[in-house]
Amino acid sequence: MELNNKSLFKQKCFINGEWLESSSGETLEVNNPASLEIIGNVPKCSITETKKAIDDANKAFQTWKETTAKERSVILKKWGELITENVDDLAKIMTIEQGKPLAEAKGEILMGATYIEFYAEEAKRVYGDIVPDPRPGKRIVIIKQPVGVVGAITPWNFPNSMITRKCAAALAVGCTTVVKPASQTPYSALAVAVLAKEAGFPDGVFNVITGSASEIGKELTSNPIVRKISFTGSTEVGKILLEQSASTVKKVSMELGGHAPFIVFEDADMDEAVAGALQSKFRNSGQTCICSNRIFVHEKIYDEFLDKFTNEVSKIKVGNGLEDGITSGPLIDKSSLEKVINHVQDAVNTGAKIAIGGDVHSLGGNYYQPTVLSNVSTKAKITFEETFGPVAPLYKFSSDDEVIKMANDTPYGLASYFYSRDIGRIWRVAEALEYGIVSINNGLPTIAEVPFGGVKESGMGREGSRYGLDDYLTIKYISMGGI
Repeated sequence: MELNNKSLFKQKCFINGEWLESSSGETLEVNNPASLEIIGNVPKCSITETKKAIDDANKAFQTWKETTAKERSVILKKWGELITENVDDLAKIMTIEQGKPLAEAKGEILMGATYIEFYAEEAKRVYGDIVPDPRPGKRIVIIKQPVGVVGAITPWNFPNSMITRKCAAALAVGCTTVVKPASQTPYSALAVAVLAKEAGFPDGVFNVITGSASEIGKELTSNPIVRKISFTGSTEVGKILLEQSASTVKKVSMELGGHAPFIVFEDADMDEAVAGALQSKFRNSGQTCICSNRIFVHEKIYDEFLDKFTNEVSKIKVGNGLEDGITSGPLIDKSSLEKVINHVQDAVNTGAKIAIGGDVHSLGGNYYQPTVLSNVSTKAKITFEETFGPVAPLYKFSSDDEVIKMANDTPYGLASYFYSRDIGRIWRVAEALEYGIVSINNGLPTIAEVPFGGVKESGMGREGSRYGLDDYLTIKYISMGGI
């Protein structure tokens, strides 16, 4: 791996400011999903390393929580600046271990830096309240305090920005963190740990441990010292972590699975809708929790949309993300590829037509052709299950009420999209959709300033925005008498 800053590529875990092997000496291999080559190894940490990281984070918390918001803000800003300065190397690391095109990886790195910048500023704005007491001689004060040690369990699809979005908020308010990155993409996490140390975070404030997700996750959720779990991943795993966290009644944030509808009404700007659907569906090869999974198009414009959308999909260039001009990389692993194959085959078996793609890519490995399916049955698996791949299923609808019912017919409620220029319809549909995020005439709604999160089985809590601080704070009511 040719990097300008070779120190960013670490193959050890980061605990209490030190780079350590696992106590057992065991390691995990990390593969490049584009070439299937082994990139390197990282420690297979166990309960031993996890407990150490938690204990060290707790010791650091006792002093970190006492630092001023201004002090924390300065260090956070430095961290963000260092990430921005090293964007090229960080993007290369991400592309090699995750597969997304280099330009897309750079975009994620810079997005991650904006979370840090935002929370560095918000650190100084954690306000309490003075409430008028109806009783004479008494006063009421409400203050906010950091919850404590935070366990952050992050996914492989956004291995930088999911760490910075969680940890920047936690660190800003005075919490300390133990990060467990996905085993497929540990090097992005370890690289930002290098820069966290350089930025000046005290030892133990920011820790990264690699290894068995189930073993590390169980210790993070059951250890009473950890007072908050923040997880991004599947609903199935989220339910397990919720159950495990219940034993010590932890505060939790869960950003879980999604099954986003993308609705195109008959009055939509067709070109804008096509561009938005392309951006929402095929970013990161369809491997995002908010990508559109069901595209509903009004019957009056269905054929026109299908033609234009398919034409744009045909322009997607698939390949190794390090190569120039590539706009779509491989899927993360073989099991992800098999799920996509299964969903497409099932859709065809239930009546869908392949407008473009529909098969593994000629490049082999983990590559799949960008695919558009028309006339998809509502009985197909892809209608109910999150595909997490470059497949766009299209459905017809005839009325607002019909499509709202179809869009809400899912246990998930993370993100939703629709295109319309009717202001009355915009308000009605936005309020009727059962999703934490409703994006209107916009295929990419995520920025640092907005609250990101879902309803129903897509999770709880919010990340990003000033609301994202609340998940790392506790509210204390102070009652004073004898005044």
